[in-house]
Amino acid sequence: MKKLLLTGALAAAGIAAVVTYPSVGGLAYHATVAIESTLYGLHTAEVDGGDIRLMTLQGGPKDAPAVVMIHGYSADKAVWVRFARHFTDDYRVLIVDLAGHGETTFDPALAYDTTSQAARVLKAMDSLGIARAHVVGNSMGGFIAARLAHDHPGRVLSATLMDAAGVTPPEPSVMGRLLAKGDNPFLFSDRDGFRRFYPMTMAKAPWVPGMTLDWMADQYIARRPQLAQIFRDFHSTGLLDGQLADIRVPVLVMWGAQDQLVSPTAAGVWCPGIPDCRRVIYDDLGHMPMVEDPARSARDVQRFITGLSAGTP
Repeated sequence: MKKLLLTGALAAAGIAAVVTYPSVGGLAYHATVAIESTLYGLHTAEVDGGDIRLMTLQGGPKDAPAVVMIHGYSADKAVWVRFARHFTDDYRVLIVDLAGHGETTFDPALAYDTTSQAARVLKAMDSLGIARAHVVGNSMGGFIAARLAHDHPGRVLSATLMDAAGVTPPEPSVMGRLLAKGDNPFLFSDRDGFRRFYPMTMAKAPWVPGMTLDWMADQYIARRPQLAQIFRDFHSTGLLDGQLADIRVPVLVMWGAQDQLVSPTAAGVWCPGIPDCRRVIYDDLGHMPMVEDPARSARDVQRFITGLSAGTP
């Protein structure tokens, strides 16, 4: 069945390739995400986020403990699909497209700081009747997860921070050094800029067809003004360095040691700054463990969550 669905998607993409390039890369990307989401027990649904409607992926038993997954800056819900497949048997899964990302609308009148984005995630949980959840966030999403744990501990069972922004690392990342020189690698005006940027996002990126990479590059270029506004708002949020001791929910800090976007030295700020904190470092991975090695990173998050239930330190 899987081979049949994939063959159908590739055939449709092949027909479209006769008409246009690189939009066929986008068609192939969306078809693959849709097929995998269905196979892994996930479905799309629009949810009230307060000041905006959020597009989501949802799955798993509705009466099971909830796991909320929050992507990073410029990413979308699709980055969690292969990771989420390991949770849908035993957990209620909610994956959000944050405001201004993925299939959720960008509105220039909205605020895109982490406090505002966290409030939208909470509203989505309210809309679905989720009182408390294990929150897993990557990069900016990790910052939002930490913000939720700090500001709304009654709603957060645990927080997993994957390569999370939100504190000041002792040593700057590759991106940090670029930003200090006035060069934001996320904001570029041609495909060459994307080719420089994309290898920074992962140490072990899954294979993606060249036509899809070109489509992704064009999407970034088209969204550059929006991404610039979101980046400004995101970076206007106060960091959590001085508030870590106030985070009283269990936290797992997860990092790829080859991360070029957020310095791995930040892991040593989150832990031991947070009282109840564990740490997992992957020597061979980069900024997105849930994409680079979804099975391994999911296994470690599950071990963390089930350990909490069992009272394991």
